[in-house]
Amino acid sequence: MKLGEKIRYLREVEGSLRGLGRPITQQEMVKAVRQELRKSISQSYLSQIESGARPHMTQSSRALLARFFKVHPGFLVDDPEGYHTELTSDLRTTEGQLDVWLLQGSERFVSDPEVSDVLLKAAREKDTRRCLLLLGAILDTPGLAERLLEALRPDLQAKVRRENHHGGNHGRVATTGRSRIR
Repeated sequence: MKLGEKIRYLREVEGSLRGLGRPITQQEMVKAVRQELRKSISQSYLSQIESGARPHMTQSSRALLARFFKVHPGFLVDDPEGYHTELTSDLRTTEGQLDVWLLQGSERFVSDPEVSDVLLKAAREKDTRRCLLLLGAILDTPGLAERLLEALRPDLQAKVRRENHHGGNHGRVATTGRSRIR
């Protein structure tokens, strides 16, 4: 994982820990660092780190952010190529891995805000594994996904129907009844 991804992930976790239900913004973080640690860091500096425009931090910035996020300063560097964080495979570790995976997926699909938002919501769920198992059960039940989509998001279901009717699904898989259309 790159440094910028780690900072975005830590902002997500920090927002959750503070009860925001969303990532703490860079500006909120600057203010919190100033209030809680009596130190300063600029929002533009954070933005450069997260975007990758500044691939490394100064030692003092690394120490400051490590204190703020309560992580070891050594965490705040790019992981070496091929580095893996697999630990034991107990349920808590699985939850953490799923949350990280979903957060990274949200970053990758930022160009599709609906998908990105759903991945964030799943990562924020208390029991992420159960959430994904529920999705699997819904998809295993013939016609259930379509009925739920019609009831919960009729606007989205109508859009899927229009795209399928006009052939405009652009490679996405849409389901109608029991068959899958590409």
